Amino acid sequence: MNINKKRIEKSISIQATKEKVWDVLFTDRYTRIWYAEFGAGSYAETDWKVGSKAIFKDDSESGLIGKIIDNERYKKLSVEYTGNFADGKEDYDSDIAKDVKGGRETYHISEKEGVTYLEVECDMSPEYFEMMSEAWENALQKIKSLAEE
Repeated sequence: MNINKKRIEKSISIQATKEKVWDVLFTDRYTRIWYAEFGAGSYAETDWKVGSKAIFKDDSESGLIGKIIDNERYKKLSVEYTGNFADGKEDYDSDIAKDVKGGRETYHISEKEGVTYLEVECDMSPEYFEMMSEAWENALQKIKSLAEE
């Protein structure tokens, strides 16, 4: 982990199958709902396959670029950030891009007796830590309600 990053670690219990939780986490019609906690109109452009590029962007054509580094269906998915996305262009060289490079976001899912346990780990710059930590709290509540409906 990048030394100037802090790690957000959140978890939640969900009364739904791990398959349903996975669906909510990585299917576009659901992600657009819970990604809104991070920015209006946010969505992902990716196929979620290991090695694939993932661009996470919002209405203002800004966001992050990553690479899928781990995908164990219904268990774990991990993205490593490689750059920044601004004004509709990929950026790997600016200070902002260098700041996110190497940061990871990982989802761990386990199921026991009909309850799914979701854990999220996300590397974050100290200046965004509080804001993003709160956004993750709200996002997890949205994920829970979408999976349980």
